[in-house]
Amino acid sequence: MQVEIKIDSSCTEPRLIILTASMTEEVLSLAKKLSEHVPQILTGIRNDKVEVLEQSSLIRVYANGGKVFAATDQGEYVLRLRLYELEERLDGQKFVRISNSEIINLGKVKNFDLSFTGTICVKLADGAVTYVSRRYVSKIKKILGV
Repeated sequence: MQVEIKIDSSCTEPRLIILTASMTEEVLSLAKKLSEHVPQILTGIRNDKVEVLEQSSLIRVYANGGKVFAATDQGEYVLRLRLYELEERLDGQKFVRISNSEIINLGKVKNFDLSFTGTICVKLADGAVTYVSRRYVSKIKKILGV
């Protein structure tokens, strides 16, 4: 895919034009992402108080016992969003889903242990250890370039 940016001082508002030979899933997905405006603010509840959470402070987001939790540098919070909603809001370059019940911040990973057969062990900055489910192993290996 080619990307071209033209600077025009007479332009008052940014305008995007997609030139393509045919409508493909990739083009539809790109157009949808560009036209969506999803708020990036995340809030978590701790000690009966709602706090704004910075994405950069998130270590991992996981589901447990029917609730969704966010582990951050400041502690754990309960979230009111579902994992699929969080996956849409979080920066796809920094966050990756490793199982049906967990999303991790790649910037908060200490290391990936590939020595286990068929799975990957992940050690996080807060000392937590988690595992990539078999379904997501190939995706993680691709991200890691392995």
